[in-house]
Amino acid sequence: MDILQGRIIKGIGGFYYVESADKVYECKARGVFRSKSSTPLVGDFVKIKIPSEGYCVIEEISERKNHLIRPPVANIDILVVVSSTTAPQPNYSVIDKMTAYAVCNNIEPVVAVTKTDLKQGKELFDIYSGSGIKTFLIDYSTDKACTGLKDYLKGKTSAFTGNSGVGKSTLLNGLFPQLNLATGEISDKLGRGRHTTRAVELISIDGCCVADTPGFSTVNMEKFGMTDKNRLQYCFPEFEEHINFCRFSTCTHTCEKGCAVLQAVKDSKIAPTRHKSYTEMYSEIKNIKEWQIKK
Repeated sequence: MDILQGRIIKGIGGFYYVESADKVYECKARGVFRSKSSTPLVGDFVKIKIPSEGYCVIEEISERKNHLIRPPVANIDILVVVSSTTAPQPNYSVIDKMTAYAVCNNIEPVVAVTKTDLKQGKELFDIYSGSGIKTFLIDYSTDKACTGLKDYLKGKTSAFTGNSGVGKSTLLNGLFPQLNLATGEISDKLGRGRHTTRAVELISIDGCCVADTPGFSTVNMEKFGMTDKNRLQYCFPEFEEHINFCRFSTCTHTCEKGCAVLQAVKDSKIAPTRHKSYTEMYSEIKNIKEWQIKK
């Protein structure tokens, strides 16, 4: 009976697909993981047991450097938050929640702005690049629409996320044409896209390791595990240089007099949409009850 080391590249229906030495093994997880509430995630480095007959078994999960609840992935370097300029319109609240979510989990957020061939993306670029977040404008009318982003992802593990219909699968097809992922149309009635990605899958391709993830329409702070209102201020990179200059050490940066963050908003050093998202997130976290927080 052999023991191999590998990485989970897909999980669906209770089965996990582990890549080891250029071969993929279909595995089940030991029951001990369920009893410890430690479900294996795509991106986990694991040890698997190869029996002479029957299913392979995940025996051990290596310590994670990070993990996300939604999308359920582990050990990633970059979270690419995809937003379209139109159809659907940019949802600043969702973008800001997801970039903060990445920072909170020690993952670099990157914003990819799609459909700039249909509507200019300068406003989105200015907001997020000005916030210290690496931002790419994707214009499919040019031959090198995805070159900059692809170069940035080389040698790293990244997950792609964003609202349904913003073009995650289209973007991945642009980055890696050989993937030929299914894409969906936008619903005129609902103003959002159909879910074309059903499960998280990690793909090694062209020197990159990328995961496409199912789309969503809302981000619930409690379900995403963001419940520390005091830590939230550090999840907005552009706040940091101002935080220590607030009049009060307990400043929440929402409405206080003498708040250096609020002054930075007035001075156009922090985008108003970013601060608006912060105050909404702070209020949402503040209203989470102790009993709602999973230990």
